[in-house]
Amino acid sequence: MLIYTLIEIIAYLTWILTILVIAQFVLSLLISFNVVNMHNDFVASLWRAVNALLDPLLNPIRRIMPDTGMIDFSPLVLIILLRILMMILSGLGSYV
Repeated sequence: MLIYTLIEIIAYLTWILTILVIAQFVLSLLISFNVVNMHNDFVASLWRAVNALLDPLLNPIRRIMPDTGMIDFSPLVLIILLRILMMILSGLGSYV
Protein backbone atom coordinates (compact mmCIF):
# COMPACT_ATOMS: atom_id res chain seq x y z
CA MET A 1 0.00 0.00 0.00
CA LEU A 2 2.87 2.37 0.77
CA ILE A 3 4.39 1.79 -2.68
CA TYR A 4 1.19 2.99 -4.35
CA THR A 5 1.24 6.14 -2.26
CA LEU A 6 4.87 6.82 -3.20
CA ILE A 7 4.11 6.24 -6.87
CA GLU A 8 1.18 8.67 -6.67
CA ILE A 9 3.36 11.30 -4.99
CA ILE A 10 6.05 10.92 -7.66
CA ALA A 11 3.37 11.06 -10.37
CA TYR A 12 2.03 14.30 -8.94
CA LEU A 13 5.53 15.82 -8.77
CA THR A 14 6.30 14.81 -12.37
CA TRP A 15 3.02 16.37 -13.46
CA ILE A 16 3.98 19.62 -11.70
CA LEU A 17 7.44 19.55 -13.35
CA THR A 18 5.84 19.02 -16.75
CA ILE A 19 3.55 22.00 -16.21
CA LEU A 20 6.57 24.11 -15.16
CA VAL A 21 8.47 23.12 -18.30
CA ILE A 22 5.50 24.10 -20.47
CA ALA A 23 5.10 27.38 -18.55
CA GLN A 24 8.80 28.15 -19.05
CA PHE A 25 8.46 27.47 -22.77
CA VAL A 26 5.39 29.70 -23.14
CA LEU A 27 6.96 32.48 -21.05
CA SER A 28 10.17 32.35 -23.10
CA LEU A 29 8.12 32.73 -26.29
CA LEU A 30 6.20 35.67 -24.83
CA ILE A 31 9.44 37.33 -23.78
CA SER A 32 11.20 36.72 -27.10
CA PHE A 33 8.28 38.14 -29.10
CA ASN A 34 7.99 41.15 -26.74
CA VAL A 35 4.48 40.29 -25.64
CA VAL A 36 5.62 40.61 -22.05
CA ASN A 37 8.51 42.74 -20.87
CA MET A 38 11.30 41.63 -18.55
CA HIS A 39 11.25 45.14 -17.03
CA ASN A 40 7.95 44.17 -15.41
CA ASP A 41 8.79 43.00 -11.89
CA PHE A 42 6.21 40.21 -11.90
CA VAL A 43 7.45 38.77 -15.20
CA ALA A 44 11.08 38.98 -14.14
CA SER A 45 10.43 37.30 -10.79
CA LEU A 46 8.31 34.60 -12.41
CA TRP A 47 11.06 33.96 -14.98
CA ARG A 48 13.73 33.74 -12.27
CA ALA A 49 11.60 31.41 -10.14
CA VAL A 50 10.80 29.01 -12.96
CA ASN A 51 14.42 28.95 -14.08
CA ALA A 52 15.64 28.41 -10.52
CA LEU A 53 13.38 25.36 -10.25
CA LEU A 54 14.14 23.88 -13.66
CA ASP A 55 17.80 24.73 -14.27
CA PRO A 56 19.14 22.00 -11.94
CA LEU A 57 17.23 19.47 -14.05
CA LEU A 58 17.84 21.02 -17.47
CA ASN A 59 21.56 21.87 -17.19
CA PRO A 60 22.81 18.25 -17.10
CA ILE A 61 20.65 17.50 -20.16
CA ARG A 62 22.03 20.58 -21.94
CA ARG A 63 25.60 19.43 -21.26
CA ILE A 64 24.93 16.02 -22.81
CA MET A 65 22.97 17.18 -25.86
CA PRO A 66 24.71 18.52 -28.95
CA ASP A 67 24.49 22.23 -29.72
CA THR A 68 21.48 22.86 -31.95
CA GLY A 69 21.86 26.60 -32.26
CA MET A 70 18.86 28.68 -31.28
CA ILE A 71 16.58 25.73 -30.45
CA ASP A 72 16.85 24.22 -26.97
CA PHE A 73 15.53 20.66 -26.94
CA SER A 74 16.37 20.00 -23.29
CA PRO A 75 12.81 20.75 -22.03
CA LEU A 76 11.44 18.20 -24.48
CA VAL A 77 14.02 15.63 -23.34
CA LEU A 78 13.10 16.33 -19.71
CA ILE A 79 9.41 15.75 -20.40
CA ILE A 80 10.23 12.49 -22.20
CA LEU A 81 12.42 11.35 -19.30
CA LEU A 82 9.67 12.18 -16.81
CA ARG A 83 7.18 10.14 -18.84
CA ILE A 84 9.62 7.20 -19.00
CA LEU A 85 10.05 7.42 -15.23
CA MET A 86 6.29 7.27 -14.77
CA MET A 87 6.02 4.25 -17.07
CA ILE A 88 8.70 2.44 -15.08
CA LEU A 89 7.11 3.31 -11.75
CA SER A 90 3.65 2.28 -12.88
CA GLY A 91 5.11 -1.02 -14.09
CA LEU A 92 6.78 -1.55 -10.73
CA GLY A 93 3.56 -0.69 -8.94
CA SER A 94 1.63 -3.36 -10.79
CA TYR A 95 4.07 -6.08 -9.67
CA VAL A 96 3.87 -5.17 -5.98
